[in-house]
This record gives sequence, C-alpha cells and structure tokens, in this order.
Amino acid sequence: MRFRSALLLVAASAIALSPAAAQRKPATPEQRIDRLERQVRQVQKQVFPKGQPADTALFSDDPAATQDSVNSLNGRLDAVERQLADILRQSEENGNRVAQLEAEVARMRADSDRRLRALETAPAGDDQASGGQESAVPVEEVAPPPSRPKVERAEAKPAALPAIDGADPAEAAYDEGFQLWNAGKYDAAIKSLQAFTKKYPDHRRASWAYNLAGRALLDKGQPRAAAEALLANYRRDPKGERAQDSLFYLGQSLMKLGQPGQACKAYAELEDVYAANLRAPLKAALPGAKSEAKCS
Repeated sequence: MRFRSALLLVAASAIALSPAAAQRKPATPEQRIDRLERQVRQVQKQVFPKGQPADTALFSDDPAATQDSVNSLNGRLDAVERQLADILRQSEENGNRVAQLEAEVARMRADSDRRLRALETAPAGDDQASGGQESAVPVEEVAPPPSRPKVERAEAKPAALPAIDGADPAEAAYDEGFQLWNAGKYDAAIKSLQAFTKKYPDHRRASWAYNLAGRALLDKGQPRAAAEALLANYRRDPKGERAQDSLFYLGQSLMKLGQPGQACKAYAELEDVYAANLRAPLKAALPGAKSEAKCS
C-alpha cells in the first residue's frame, strides 16, 4: 500500500512538472520554418503588394530522417533568417530614401512656384534691367506710352520728343489695366481692361487686353471663366499679338479645372498654328506645361 502511494506521488509530480518542461523545450526545425514562412509572407505583402514574386512553398513536408538532413535544414534556416534581416533593412533604407526624395521634391516645387510668381508679377521695367532677356515664363509685355521718361532715353533722335504731348490714350488705358493686374487688383484690372476693349475694339492692344483679362480671371481663382475668355480671344483674332498666349493660358486654366486631356489639345494647337512664330517665352514654357499635363 505504501509502495503504491509512492508511485502515485511520483506520477503526480511528473504530471505537474511536464508543462514547465514542455515550455523549456526548444523549437523544432519545423516550428522554426513555420514561423519564418509566416514572417516572410508578412514582409512580402509589404514589399510586393501585388503578389509574391515567386512560389516559395516548394518545401517537402516529410520529417527529417538523417543527421545530414537536419544539418542541411538548419543551414537553410540560417540563410533564410539572414535574407529576411537583409530585406527588412533594405525596406527601412528605401523608406527613408523615399521620404527624403519627397521632401526635396516638395521644396523644389515650392521654390519653383515662388520664382514663377515673382517673374509673372515683376514690373515691366525689370526686363530692361536684366539686359533685355525674356523670361522663361510668359509674362505680359507692356509697351509704355511715349510720355514715360524711359521712352525718352530709348529714343535715338530728338525729333521724336514732341510726340510726348500727343501720347496715345489707348496705350495709357491699356497700361492702367496692366498696372492694376500687376498689383494683384484683379477685379479692378478686369473692369479696366473690359472698358478698354469696349472703347478701342480695333486697337492693336485689344488682343493684349482680352488676353490679360483672361489671365486676371485665372489668377483670381476662376479658371472656368478664364478658359472661356481666353478661348474667345483666340477665336476672335487668331492673328492677334496675344492670341498664342491665350492658347497657352487656356491650357493652364484647363489644368486648374482638372482636364489635362483638353489642356494637351490646347498645347497641340498652339504648336500646330504658331510653330514657326511661337514667342520665345511660350516656347520655353511649353515643354514643362506638356509634361505636367502628361501629354503624349
């Protein structure tokens, strides 16, 4: 009876200790493979979101039968673990590089927008101060009325000076609208330019005024009204001095409206109609505009 009690006590002790012993038991190669395969699948889902690059389920399910098989399996496990560590490291490095590139692109874009805005809003006299070179971005040109002092300095013959007293009022009227646009007073500029076209419909500056009114609408944040005004100017007088500018800014307005396909059509017509006579600022700005619209 006492012997039987001792056996029962030993058995109870073995049962009580078996879970702890099982917890200390090292993982088998099969368990390590299962764990690694799950980790690899998780990494593959992040690195290859459209699917795994190759089938990785070509392992035999048969248990290892020899010591050589176990050694080979351990070697393969070590190699997989190293590859997994390399993949994780490369993924983190690529993520850091992408973040740096995105920050650099954002900085360059902001700097480019600032420079373009500065060029577009630069006073008319800045072109002369820069040696007569035209900007890479189309900027409205203003032919100042003869009453300006810089016209006197530009005149080579004193005989032309008496014309100052007889300055063209149409030129002065257009310049008033331009100065308002240049100062960012778009509502006043539009009103002044519309009054000009109504009073001087046949003047050479009419094409300029219609175009600048469309640009003022675009700058004001009304791309649809701007597109209508710019298209009307181009159709009204395709040979006008600023008809080609209206086509370019028509494309810009369509981009603001989220219609890159229509913008590409406007740029294509600009090239087709004015290929031989395209103004230098427009010619320089057109490739970037087409690239932004992803024109083929």
